Amino acid sequence: MPKNTICLWFDSEAEEAARFYAETFPDSEVTSVHLAPADYPSGTAGDVLTVDFTVAGIPCMGLNGGSTFPQTEAFSFQIATDDQEETDRYWNAIVGNGGQESACGWCKDRWGVSWQITPRALTEALAAGGDEARRAFEAMLTMQKIDIATIEAARRG
Repeated sequence: MPKNTICLWFDSEAEEAARFYAETFPDSEVTSVHLAPADYPSGTAGDVLTVDFTVAGIPCMGLNGGSTFPQTEAFSFQIATDDQEETDRYWNAIVGNGGQESACGWCKDRWGVSWQITPRALTEALAAGGDEARRAFEAMLTMQKIDIATIEAARRG
């Protein structure tokens, strides 16, 4: 077991979410599913209680804890993409599976977990600083899913 693991609280669908993440992102897998040994406040003995999985190499645990603590944008996974095809593929997988679009490269999956699908071209443009970064940033503010061609055009001025 890793020293540090991200724990994501789900109502009751931790295993379904973990399997979706494992199918969608490289270097991701479900490693174990643990059943509740006894009844608990939001479930009964034999229900899936926790799921161990990785998302893009990051160890995680999904806890089926009930509806007490919903997901918020205060936590998100940021996935760096190399090109528009990869950006579109991840965005469409999340949004097309019952998720919803947000702004500036953010979207939310159907379980409420927030994702930043961030092309490296955007990160590089912002890191350039000065007017180049300002133009790219202003272009990003008009987007939901990031359009790399638009970011690169803004960067050039």
